[in-house]
Amino acid sequence: MTLLAILVGTLVAGIGSVWLAAWLSFGVLSRYTQHMLSLAAGALLATAFLHLLPEAFESEAGAHELFLTLLIGLVFFFLLDKAELWHHGHEHGHVHHHDHKAHDHAHSHGHHDEEKIGGQWAVLAGDSVHCFGDGILIASAFMADMRLGVIAALAVLAHEVPHHMGDLAVLRQGSSSRQAAIVKVSMAGAITALGGAVGYVLVDALHDWLPYFLVVASSSFVYVALADLIPQLQKRLSARETASQILWLALGMGMVLVVSALAGHQH
Repeated sequence: MTLLAILVGTLVAGIGSVWLAAWLSFGVLSRYTQHMLSLAAGALLATAFLHLLPEAFESEAGAHELFLTLLIGLVFFFLLDKAELWHHGHEHGHVHHHDHKAHDHAHSHGHHDEEKIGGQWAVLAGDSVHCFGDGILIASAFMADMRLGVIAALAVLAHEVPHHMGDLAVLRQGSSSRQAAIVKVSMAGAITALGGAVGYVLVDALHDWLPYFLVVASSSFVYVALADLIPQLQKRLSARETASQILWLALGMGMVLVVSALAGHQH
């Protein structure tokens, strides 16, 4: 019964938050697509610095070990980005060689898309680690008390919505369709159920590793925000457009701050 409750709770939190984020991003807020990059950057940075890292450092894990994990995570996602760029650039180079003039314009667009692919993988990898950790947290709550488990699942669902809105904006930049972006983030969200199942079996053994899961997830969000999103916002704009960018960046941060405060870290 407890395992069933954990699986239902983790799926509702993990996938339900993605669908709610998609409804907001592509429905209610769809007219503001140009501002979603700013919102995404704010949401990812706030998720890392205002939610995940504080929670990790509140644990008994040493600060030195956590900072080392953060550094390794940032370098790992940088290398992942490089590997994706090299792989796609190498493949494109073979095609491009045959007809330089015909492919010159396509290559400039292709290279821009390639730059976004690494960011997509970094977001999905970080998302998966984050969701796995969320699953373990939800499982821990359900095993302590059924009502606490329900509260934890709802809290996770709430604080994941603005974060997933950011993920969808990143994936939408290099994805051919909204559906593809939703499916990819939903698959990462489904990892919450895997975390719940593993947590049910190994909750005591994995408890000490939770801070490191949180820090690795943080490193992916910080990397994507600073290496992929912020550079796209660094354009020469009018004072009004710049103010609008800052407003949406702050809105992304504010959404995460508010839902984290409302959730009250009850998980």
